[in-house]
Amino acid sequence: MTLKMILIFGLLFILINMIKTETVIQDEIVEEINLYTIEGKVYPPDNYAALNYNDNAETVRRGSKWQIDTSISINGGEYKGFLREDGSFIISGIPSGSYVVEIDNADYFYEAVRVEINPKGKFRARKVNYIQPSQVIQVPYPLKLKPLTKYQYFQTREQWKITDFLFSPMVLMMILPLFLLLVLPKMINDPETKKELESISFPKINNDMPEISEMITSFFTGAKPPEKPKPSTSNKQNKKRN
Repeated sequence: MTLKMILIFGLLFILINMIKTETVIQDEIVEEINLYTIEGKVYPPDNYAALNYNDNAETVRRGSKWQIDTSISINGGEYKGFLREDGSFIISGIPSGSYVVEIDNADYFYEAVRVEINPKGKFRARKVNYIQPSQVIQVPYPLKLKPLTKYQYFQTREQWKITDFLFSPMVLMMILPLFLLLVLPKMINDPETKKELESISFPKINNDMPEISEMITSFFTGAKPPEKPKPSTSNKQNKKRN
């Protein structure tokens, strides 16, 4: 029994030492990983008026509390942060690497910024360009973010214009014939246009073509269409002599 007890206590002692060494190694690894903070300031829109609205019979000044509607998202929500009263923010516990900082606001659009932290703790911020990733445009750090545009959720109704009425198909169909009736006679009365029209040689229509009614009757009856009598050459010669 004594040998068994000694062996059991020996195994327990070894296991306890192994667990202690593992915890010490993990603590050392955690201490070696340096964590940093990303900080900056978000500026409100210039025309962000102090709008009043009633909520549960209480008047709330929305313009003075625009920070509530704004939040900071890093790498699509991997880290989240909120604004202070002056618009500044600090997001702690971030290891070295490359991060995309985005401002989430329902009314205004803020440009995203990429923040790069090297292992030595140096920060570098630049604009995010998904079309040309190689193009680097640095921005100052700590970040200073301002709104670019306002979101347009609804399309504004077009106002009535006189040009829309004039260029509508119905009006054009009414005006163009009147224009042709008024302008074309004046153009034809011009002597120069008359000379030009007389100088144009129009193609002569061949009278030997059969009529459509005769062609249809011959198609259904099977008979040949009657040939038109050709003028005799003697008559032509007599006309020339006369």
